[in-house]
Amino acid sequence: MSTRTSPFPIFDADNHFYETREAFTKHLPAEYQGAIRYVEVDGRTKIAVGGVISEYIPNPTFDVVARPGAQEDYFRHGNPEGKSYRELIGKPMRSIDAFREPVSRLKLMDEQGIDRTLMFPTLASLLEERMRDDPELTHVVVHALNEWMHETWGFNYQNRIYSTPVITLPIVEKAIEELEWAVARGARAVLIRPAPVPGFKGSRSFGLPEFDPFWKKVVEHGVLVGMHSSDSGYNRYTNDWMGTNREYLPFKPEVFRMIGQWRPIEDSVAALICHGALSRFPELKVAVVENGAAWVPTLIRSLKDTYKKYPQGFTEDPLEVLRRNIYISPFWEEDFRELGDMLGIEHVLFGSDYPHPEGLADPASYVNELGKLTDEEKALVMGGNLARLIDG
Repeated sequence: MSTRTSPFPIFDADNHFYETREAFTKHLPAEYQGAIRYVEVDGRTKIAVGGVISEYIPNPTFDVVARPGAQEDYFRHGNPEGKSYRELIGKPMRSIDAFREPVSRLKLMDEQGIDRTLMFPTLASLLEERMRDDPELTHVVVHALNEWMHETWGFNYQNRIYSTPVITLPIVEKAIEELEWAVARGARAVLIRPAPVPGFKGSRSFGLPEFDPFWKKVVEHGVLVGMHSSDSGYNRYTNDWMGTNREYLPFKPEVFRMIGQWRPIEDSVAALICHGALSRFPELKVAVVENGAAWVPTLIRSLKDTYKKYPQGFTEDPLEVLRRNIYISPFWEEDFRELGDMLGIEHVLFGSDYPHPEGLADPASYVNELGKLTDEEKALVMGGNLARLIDG
């Protein structure tokens, strides 16, 4: 029984699990066993992808993690004292079973008053960028992860936890195979990286007609597409400005990178609109998660201005497309009324980012940030909108 009461069902659009060491390796075919390795460096365990050690996530075993919601005060009040990241997140904790498997997680959700949730991986956010030069390997490793995810979490656990298999897109036919495999095992939502798609001949937009067979299958199955914050490869562009060739390290922020941190999702949504995918598939549902909403006004202004100057470049009004196909989970500290006015309140989703330090320690407390909304609107944001997307 829930220890918290709510006047409406709560459906969280942004929960996470922490992968175990075997998540990427247990189901890898024998010929690919060396593709992902855990190695010891100066007494610390690191992950190596394709023989290259990554510092993207400092502790890829997740045996010890930051406490949920450790940065709430930072996001609410800023950092006037200029504290380091380590100072901001404070004392870490040992991972608990609820971060690793669904039985314990469901008990925790009951205590938190969370009825249902989308469940995203964590370490998987580094995979695709570090294998971008090998499309075949990318598909193999991603499928191995999905096998582990299905075995450990399932894709629909008791109609309450909807884990999101990763669909990587470099080879369209393989992407379709992975989608069909996941849907056959109960997937109601999938995770697609908001980034240009690497391929044998270079990168390209997933909004181009080349990907139409994939989007057609997504629509046929009624699957929700989640675009969650990830390593989208934009480090290559910022490195050009900074005169370096460094790996993107999200836990070591740099002000120049922070200024443009929402460009990947803005460009991804723009590509789906401008390259026509959302007009060719008007029933496609895309949920933008853990990317905030600060980029939305900029995109709206750009689309409006471009449509005014070059309407023949679009199949239909791009603002209507944005408001029809895109659903956004804003950060809890953002203005929900403003976003609702821009998109329609039916397109705003509650997402807590639990148990990450950037999120909320008490996910259901998100409702306290919705003071400008009516009770009916709160019910939509806190669960009604996502329930409609998942349940059809």
